[in-house]
Amino acid sequence: MIKKCVVVLLLSAGLLSSPALPQSPLDGLRKRAEEALGNRRGPSDDRIAAGLKEALTVSTRKAVASTGRVDGFLKNAAIKILLPEKLRGVGKGMRLVGMGRQVDSLEVGMNRAAEQAAPAARQIFVDAVSRMTIADARQILSGGDTAATQYFKTTSTDQLTAAFAPIVHRAMENVGVIKQYTQLMQNPVAAQVAETQDFSIDKYVVGKTMDGLFYLMGEEERKIRRDPAAQTTALLREIFGKKQ
Repeated sequence: MIKKCVVVLLLSAGLLSSPALPQSPLDGLRKRAEEALGNRRGPSDDRIAAGLKEALTVSTRKAVASTGRVDGFLKNAAIKILLPEKLRGVGKGMRLVGMGRQVDSLEVGMNRAAEQAAPAARQIFVDAVSRMTIADARQILSGGDTAATQYFKTTSTDQLTAAFAPIVHRAMENVGVIKQYTQLMQNPVAAQVAETQDFSIDKYVVGKTMDGLFYLMGEEERKIRRDPAAQTTALLREIFGKKQ
């Protein structure tokens, strides 16, 4: 009996193996413990970084594709660019006196400019993903539902502003926004509001273009974190699937 106990202990400690002896309960217990330990450790840092980069690539690609097309902004109520809030009272008054078409044309033009600018974000987002560190990835993984989107805001806002500004301005000239805005500013109330607020139509549309992109990226990120159907690759399921 003592000899048998010694053999069992040696087997369980991994110091003795014999194909002739049947597997003991302790062997099975040790195997399950090792598997549980491995599960607790979770994916490696490299896998986490790769998974986050893949999630960011997916969310940014979809956001750019959705916004960088005709009606990408205009027909999406969540991100449609409206007349600046400080000027909406003026716009309402213009509608009352039969000038609603001018207001509508201005809003359409601003959204068209945003749609033309959005594709320029693609490479900027790709560059931001490539610069992500292991520490960034760990922080994003353990962060909130839009932690990755916030990472992009922090790392890419300045570059996006610089890239969008000339595109938005050219687009607004091409579609007549500058002319329409100049006409709107002939209204004394509108002119006073714009002057006191140091308002720039270019900056306004650039800012709203970025807001729309980040909004859609955040929505895509939420889906990837929460919805198994949005985890479209094995890597995404490995990193996010266990968080369900």
